[in-house]
Amino acid sequence: MASTVDITLPTDLAEGTETVVATWFKAPGEAVSVNEPLLEISTDKVTVEIAAPATGVLHEILKSDGDAVELGDILGRIAVGAAAPAAAASAPATAAPARAPATGGASSGTADRSEELSPAVRRLVAEHGLDPAAIAGTGRGGRITVSDVEAHLAGSAKPAAAGGPAGRRVPHGTMRKSIAQHMTESLRAAPHVTTVFEADLTAVLADRERRREALERDGVRLTLTAYFARATVEAIRAVPETNARWHADALELWDEVNLGIATALEDGGLIVPVVRGAHDLDLVETARRVQDLSERARAGTLTPKEVRDGTFTISNHGVSGSLIAAPIIINQPQSAILGVGKLQRRVVAAERDGGNGGYEPVIRPMVYVTLTIDHRVLDGHRANAFLTRWVSAIEGWS
Repeated sequence: MASTVDITLPTDLAEGTETVVATWFKAPGEAVSVNEPLLEISTDKVTVEIAAPATGVLHEILKSDGDAVELGDILGRIAVGAAAPAAAASAPATAAPARAPATGGASSGTADRSEELSPAVRRLVAEHGLDPAAIAGTGRGGRITVSDVEAHLAGSAKPAAAGGPAGRRVPHGTMRKSIAQHMTESLRAAPHVTTVFEADLTAVLADRERRREALERDGVRLTLTAYFARATVEAIRAVPETNARWHADALELWDEVNLGIATALEDGGLIVPVVRGAHDLDLVETARRVQDLSERARAGTLTPKEVRDGTFTISNHGVSGSLIAAPIIINQPQSAILGVGKLQRRVVAAERDGGNGGYEPVIRPMVYVTLTIDHRVLDGHRANAFLTRWVSAIEGWS
């Protein structure tokens, strides 16, 4: 007689994170092999594949697509030692749809394109029963984005009722719903205050130009974000309450600086991978970590551990053209978030050479930088002290 093995939700997902079953790749009655991807779990931060814990037959599914789950929940069971039925029709009517197997069709066929789909696009395609081969991709290398799927759906949408505006309903994904909930709760919990400074990047750009070629030979892309991260560590040392958590009876100051780097995803949404132990890193190692995390964030291959336990967040929103964003919503339960705008060459008043007190107009590479704080934790003068130290580190880079 066959025994059963439980398929459970891993306990390394962050507690308190909304987690749902995204997609089962197998239906009850189908054969599975140990370590074979069995289903996909989605949170507001990452999408994680759950592998089969044993070889056998998928006996039952206890948590279906879209069901909310908690740490340690049993998602289904595998019958070990059982044989799969000869006909797929013998599977229960409630079986979850299986992932379509790859076929030997044309090189531009559905199977080939399905392998390139991000989790968000794959879910949207499955929800609407679409053929990826019929969707024009506008992403990098012709990849299909969420916007491409929405545009495809809009093109095939039924006309609106007479007299009403044309439109369509696009279901919220797990990440978007969780982001909405998290941001709303943050605003409700903490009084947000933002202070704005500006910084001259002349010294940083000169240093990056000096180092860049040698680092690129080693496979390291030296971005401005790495410099911003190092300046942030210096500013946190000057104002440690920015690296803290508010409790009703006390302020918890963190000994470590785990920097979250807000990263926009091509298919929509936002994820914050964490550079752990940033206080112990130098510029080059910081650049290496930021590059690795951002690349895997956009590829959807981060692990749950890599998006949790952040103590402070940086939003380099200038990379998409924004000059100033205020307030940037604090990533609770953190106490502050730094925002850096677009690098813009502007005319500023600079002291003339010789130090005679005169000034002259010069063009400098400038950015606006903001610090949004939880006003329960610190006040405006401490926020200004943070940005004063941050700007000093950037402008005095050597």
